[in-house]
Amino acid sequence: MRLRFLLAWIGAAAMLATPSAAQRLERNLWPVKVTEYSPAGAVQSWEAAGPLIFRQPLDGGGFAEGLRPLYLHKRNGDGTTETSFLYPILVFRTDQVSHRWSLLQLVNFMGPGAGPPAERPDRGFDVWPFYFSRETGSPATSYHALFPIAGTIKNRLFNDRATWLLFPLYLRTVNRGVIADSYLWPIGRVIHGAGHEGFAVWPLIGRRGQAGVSSSDYYLWPLIYRRVTQLDQPVPDESYGFLPFYAREHSADVIGETYLFPFFGYMHRTAPYRYDETRYFWPLFVQGRGDRYRNRWAPFYTHSIVKGLDKTWVLWPLYRQQHWTDDGRVLQRRTQFFYFLYWSLRETSLVNPRAAPAVKTHVWPFYSVWDNGAGRRQLQVLSPIEVFFPHNENMRLLWSPLFAFYRFDQRSPDDVRHSVFFDLITWRRRGAHREFHLGPLFSRVSGPATARVSVGHGLLGLERGPRGWRPFWFDFSAKSGDRSAQTAAIH
Repeated sequence: MRLRFLLAWIGAAAMLATPSAAQRLERNLWPVKVTEYSPAGAVQSWEAAGPLIFRQPLDGGGFAEGLRPLYLHKRNGDGTTETSFLYPILVFRTDQVSHRWSLLQLVNFMGPGAGPPAERPDRGFDVWPFYFSRETGSPATSYHALFPIAGTIKNRLFNDRATWLLFPLYLRTVNRGVIADSYLWPIGRVIHGAGHEGFAVWPLIGRRGQAGVSSSDYYLWPLIYRRVTQLDQPVPDESYGFLPFYAREHSADVIGETYLFPFFGYMHRTAPYRYDETRYFWPLFVQGRGDRYRNRWAPFYTHSIVKGLDKTWVLWPLYRQQHWTDDGRVLQRRTQFFYFLYWSLRETSLVNPRAAPAVKTHVWPFYSVWDNGAGRRQLQVLSPIEVFFPHNENMRLLWSPLFAFYRFDQRSPDDVRHSVFFDLITWRRRGAHREFHLGPLFSRVSGPATARVSVGHGLLGLERGPRGWRPFWFDFSAKSGDRSAQTAAIH
């Protein structure tokens, strides 16, 4: 009698719920496994051991799976794969023509993949900053180098070629035909090739020039210097200084002077844009007008407009706001309080002003909110990771869910999901379908034609079908309202 009374009570509570559909939206066996289903009934994503083990689809196609935060494997929609261990410590990447791996970006390997031989890349292996190698199949571009003992690298580190022997004893760099030989780098240097000549005994004296094009000299670097470029033009570009007393730059378009470097000075520019600037105790007080605008009274207030970027600081670094346009179509406005404690980006369409704006907001470390303006919304509490890695998908997949004590995910206005304590408690709505789960302990599923209330994930419960309500036990199927003959029901 007591059991019948309990079942009757649960059934009465279920009848107050919104009606339901036949296919469940999820199966909650927290903390063992929580599975979400697509509208077609296929497995869409799942998590196991709380948030630790997971598999989910990626926005651009493909899927991601792993063991947070130790292991992550991604297969992208274009067929490329990426596997990482303790990201970003060890990362493996493969595509159709190459495979590569990296250990803290210090030990790096690159090799050919399974693609056609003509498309296969070079083979390389580096252990920064000690060993560098590249095998291209051609002696002209292949190399092996051991730093600082001896070796040559090609087309790297901003040079066409760099050769060293017992560095810093000897270093030679070649860039666009200009050869620089350094002895006891950076003290002694000789420059020649491609019309360039020069020498240096740093920091005492240095000289370099290209006949008819440019010349530069310094004495007691950086105190006394002179640089002249564009000697083949009617008005060369010239700058010189006797620091900290005086510095000057002059060209056909610019004239500027600095006194008691770097505190006081001015600049007058006519091309490629018009601009006048005056500096007092730089960088604290700067006034600039013209095609660009600066009004700096640091640290109290700063306002600048440069190349369409409008930026304002108040009580630096306390408050910052920027706004700009992308291709004249979208107005972007970013607001920050102490860099990351509060961070918000708002995007508004200039083409369609009636369109809802897209907004992303972080209140560190409490929560993050995202709304794309087209019906997709997300909220996470707590959120200490997102504000620091806004464009890093791996950090979002591996680390951010470990702090998600509450998540709200609206995939469309008719598809909404709430999750508390890593899916221990979930509430989901998709169209007229409603689901509530307290782990495997209690669940309520309802739709237009059916409803189901169960305890112990189907250990016992009540189900409503075409013939009305009836109790059941030991029904652990993933569907409701679709029990076949093997279901153990009470008639």
